[in-house]
Amino acid sequence: MENKVMLQLTGIVKKFNAGTVNEKVALNGLDLTLHEGDFVTVIGGNGAGKSTMLNAISGAWRVDGGTVVLDGQDITSLPEYKRSIFLGRVFQDPMMGTAADMQIEENLALASRRGKRKTLASGIRKAERAGYREMLSELGLGLEDRLSVKVGTLSGGQRQALTLLMAAMREPKLLLLDEHTAALDPKTAAKVLEITDRIINERKLTALMITHNMKDAIAHGNRLIMMHEGRIIIDVCGEEKQKLTVEDLLGMFSKAAGGEFSNDRAILS
Repeated sequence: MENKVMLQLTGIVKKFNAGTVNEKVALNGLDLTLHEGDFVTVIGGNGAGKSTMLNAISGAWRVDGGTVVLDGQDITSLPEYKRSIFLGRVFQDPMMGTAADMQIEENLALASRRGKRKTLASGIRKAERAGYREMLSELGLGLEDRLSVKVGTLSGGQRQALTLLMAAMREPKLLLLDEHTAALDPKTAAKVLEITDRIINERKLTALMITHNMKDAIAHGNRLIMMHEGRIIIDVCGEEKQKLTVEDLLGMFSKAAGGEFSNDRAILS
């Protein structure tokens, strides 16, 4: 039996500077269906519409056309703060997902209380603290012994791993990963991706991961989509995806887009 549909994007249109000489169509009738448990990697050149798609899902701004349905609920006109209860998101900038001047345990407590009425005023209970310690120990970064350390003192990789943990904590209906390893050095990026795989698999999350790295797009997830000019032009999964090479992808792109793939960073990294 096929898993239920978790995300359905239908005919999504987003224009910037509409009606002016600088009008840019960022999403051009975009259609995408994700089933529960899908881990989809997203690749494409600069300006292909990758981050714009994530912003359309998260409600960072309103779309100009089309519908966004999450787990059967039409959320197209729902404001961003209301969608954040169902969604987890990790950005490219390690500074964006955490409060730098608060302790690790305070950040985790805020994440665990998302969408609830409870605040930090009641303090962090002993059982909660033990739970955080256990979660952090699974990251393998030694953070479980540093609960009272301010997040601002952590390295970029440690912060991204913590943000990932916080985004996945309430088991969101959809986890959005927006080039979340792009600002990290290769070794740290590989570690964060390993943690990403583990969290998604263990919690059976549905996830969309944008990456600039073709090898990472091929190596992670069960499905790969490639965007070009605001639409999906390549969509591969299962065995076909496992056999893919960067050369295959480039060949598929030029055939589908009628031109060469122009992002050297994606090819060479």
